[in-house]
Parts: sequence; structure tokens; C-alpha cells
Amino acid sequence: MKASKLIELRQPSWSRLEKLCDEFGSRSSNKVPARTVNEFAALYRNACADLALAESSHLPPNTIEYLHQLVARAHNQLYRSQKFDRSVWYERIFVDTPKLIFNDPYVHIAAVIFWGLFLLAGWLSWDNTAWPGFAEQVVGETQLESMEEMFTGFNGRSFSQNSYMFGFYIFNNAGIGLKCFVMMLFVPAGMVTLCYNAIVLGTSFGYMFRPDVAEAGANFKNFVTAHGPFELTAIVLSAGAGLKIGLSWLVARGVNRLDSLIQNSREALPIAMCAVALFCMAALIEGFVSPTSDTILPWWAKGFVATASSLLLMFYLIVLGYPRTDDEEYDAA
Repeated sequence: MKASKLIELRQPSWSRLEKLCDEFGSRSSNKVPARTVNEFAALYRNACADLALAESSHLPPNTIEYLHQLVARAHNQLYRSQKFDRSVWYERIFVDTPKLIFNDPYVHIAAVIFWGLFLLAGWLSWDNTAWPGFAEQVVGETQLESMEEMFTGFNGRSFSQNSYMFGFYIFNNAGIGLKCFVMMLFVPAGMVTLCYNAIVLGTSFGYMFRPDVAEAGANFKNFVTAHGPFELTAIVLSAGAGLKIGLSWLVARGVNRLDSLIQNSREALPIAMCAVALFCMAALIEGFVSPTSDTILPWWAKGFVATASSLLLMFYLIVLGYPRTDDEEYDAA
């Protein structure tokens, strides 16, 4: 076919692609009808093929240059960065992520292991009759004495100290979460890390809540109550996200192991980001609410913060995450 004939046949498609480029550039892509988007994509693919044919057939240089510019312009319009879409982010944060966490078996496994060991260690440490000396064997007498000294005479901090400690708590909490997440990528090591944190934290809580640990125990309870729900839940989510990735290549569920790893990593990211948000909120409360003296902010007020935090977590993870009837009908279809 002669070059002039080819250009004559393809010119209407190129003109149409130019027109669509103008249309895409003049308004947001989410306002363009789906039919038009499909047409644009087809014309873009055809233009790429025309460019390859033009170069191999040695068409006139001006035609090749024109197609280069047209393909580049169409490419930029097709793959341009999207503007911030509040509705999309709202759906991801308040619809998709809660459902993902609620239905994720790896988060369930991490929650059962952590809370089971935490509560068991807390009870054994608090009772001290079922397993005498349990707290001393797990944490160590020196560490327990250090904890008592730390909270004996504790009566709040200044605002500048709270600001400094807020930054420290973010770093410390992120370190705990990152360690649980990373170690869970190597499943046995992650399980050891999760169990260790659950037992040590539970033992510390149980010991400091003993009736015989008088002043230090009261100050400890006054300090940890407000930020506890966010921080402990974040540890579970971090471990669950890491476990999801760590087991993805072992439990491939009939698909390619690499594809399973990629898919589970994508699903684990929202869970990990939720844990990050909870760690930050816990650090904010731990920095400015938890250390406030009992005369300024009594324990019942911190208990109210803990209750509100727990209800918020239940609403987000259970109420928003629970499958709806329309979701079940959609899945069945």
C-alpha cells in the first residue's frame, strides 16, 4: 500500500484521537463516560501500531514525527496522575479496610495468640497462687523492681516533657510494630516474637495490678488505661499483616506462589497502615493524656478515653467490617 493511501485511511482515527486528547485534558477523567475511555484506549493502541508500521515502512519524516507526538500525548492522558478523590479514599478507609481486617484469617490467628497469652500471663502474674513466682521468672525481679520505682511517686509531667515523650512513643511503638511485622515474614521467628511480647506485657500488667503493689500499681493503672486499646490492637494488626505475607508463599491456594505473595502483600498493606494509624493515636494519648496527674485528669476520665477508644475500634473493625446482605448477594452473583 502506498504511503499516501495509508495516511488517508488512518487520518480519521488520528484526528479522533487528537480530539479525545483535548476532551480528556479539559475535564477530570472520572467524568468521562466509560465508552469514551474504551474508545480512547483502542485508538491509542492503534496509533502505537501505526507508528511502528510508519517507521518500518519508511513513511515521510513529518508523518512519523506527527505520530510520535500523538502517541506521547495520548500516553500522558491515559496514564496521567489522578487527582485526590475523597470518595475513593473514603471507600478504601471506611469500607474496604474494615472488611478486609474482619475477614482476614491471619489477623484472627494473631489476635487469638496474642490475647490468649496476654490474658493467661496476666492472670498467672496477678494471682500468684496457681504459679507462684511466675512474674519473677518471666520478667525478672530486677525489671519488676525497676517498674515499681518508675511509677512510685509518679505525678505527671510538664508539657515540654510530654511533647518529647510523644515523639519517643511514636518511635518506640513503631519499633514494636515493625519488629512484629518483619519477624512474621519469617513465620517461626515471628511467632516467637509475638508470643514473647504477649507474655511479657501480660505479666507486667498482671503484676502491676496486684493489690499488694500499692502506689506504683495505682500509678501504673492510671498511666496505661487510656492508650492501651489502641496500642495493643495495633500490635495484633502488625503481626497479622506480617503473617499474611509470611505464609503467602506456603499457602498459595492453588495459584502461582509469586502471584500469591504479590496478592497477599497488597492485602496486607491496608492492615499494616491501619496499625500505623493506631500506633500514632496511641502515642498521642500516651504522650499527653496518660501522664496527666490524677488531680487534673482522674482515672475515671482516662477510663472514659479507653472506653471510647474501645468502642471506636469495635465500630470500625466489627460494625463496618461485618459482611452485609448486599455484599453476600454480590459475592454469590
